[in-house]
Amino acid sequence: MSLIPATILTGFLGSGKTTLLKRVLTEAHGQKIAVIENEFGEENIDNDILVADTNEQIIQMSNGCICCTIREDLRATLQDLAQKKRKGELNFDRVVIETTGLADPGPVAQTFFMDDEIAESFLLDSILTLVDAKHAAQQLNDRQEARRQVGFADQIFISKADLVAGEDLDALQHRLRHMNPRAPQKVVHFGEVALSEVFDLRGFNLNAKLDIDPDFLKEEDHDHHDHAPGEHCDHPSHAHDDAHGGHHHHHDDDVKSFVFRSDRAFDPARLEDFLGAIVNIYGPRMLRYKGVLNMQGTDRKVIFQGVHQLMGSDLGPKWAEGEQKTSKMVFIGIDLPKDILLQGLEQSLVGV
Repeated sequence: MSLIPATILTGFLGSGKTTLLKRVLTEAHGQKIAVIENEFGEENIDNDILVADTNEQIIQMSNGCICCTIREDLRATLQDLAQKKRKGELNFDRVVIETTGLADPGPVAQTFFMDDEIAESFLLDSILTLVDAKHAAQQLNDRQEARRQVGFADQIFISKADLVAGEDLDALQHRLRHMNPRAPQKVVHFGEVALSEVFDLRGFNLNAKLDIDPDFLKEEDHDHHDHAPGEHCDHPSHAHDDAHGGHHHHHDDDVKSFVFRSDRAFDPARLEDFLGAIVNIYGPRMLRYKGVLNMQGTDRKVIFQGVHQLMGSDLGPKWAEGEQKTSKMVFIGIDLPKDILLQGLEQSLVGV
């Protein structure tokens, strides 16, 4: 049986997760989708698209979708679904996990890699994060869960953009890019998203063959955002009045990203030792990290990804003739020691 693709849908309370999910479920795409909800609270999928509101853990829906509540842990629910699919008791093509608005997506993502039985049945495709344009600035200032959800995202959908001024939307998008430069952003209205932007994004291949994004960390997009804490930056998102008449600076976000680049090759043993030590100490604060590396001893690109303490790497295509062999890495995390990381990476290069 081929691996069942899984998508994690996250976003702070009221960001529009259920609206997006309902649209996906009711669209005539011919796919059977199993939905796992963290809880049936007020935000549950409307009963009009359920066949019956029962006490069963698995509910068959009118369009052939399946809906589950997590009464135990996610692992047990996924195992149950995979087993029923193998036996032919349930028929579905993919799984969508809708987290509660206060959830940290990290442990959900790790489930797919930490458990062999789950890894043999499912492939984590991507983490989709919805951001409510009207309330995001306050939520990102006040709630670490909201910042973590942005940090983990493979794709960011911005909802309720019609309720804010153009310059506020620009400021929000700038802030989100600073927190997570690797996630494309798309403004959506009432969950109207093409299925091609939701499924089969291959955003989270941690230890599988990885596609290389040709625009991965374009220099012009991110380098000019770098400025030291306290240094003046006059971008509109860096100052907005708070309730006390003061100012928030967006580089006060504890979730930040930074980029490392070098035209010199990495020494594989040194890099492995350094990353192993860093992950050992800072792993819980390292949300996502990803790189295309120039490694001594191979003429192919090395693709590297991680989440928390889990790392994976794979050989990509050969460097093209005449192509500049440049290593590029992005780190997204909570209060990561940028200087230590950059210095350690520098010392992991050949000829240091």
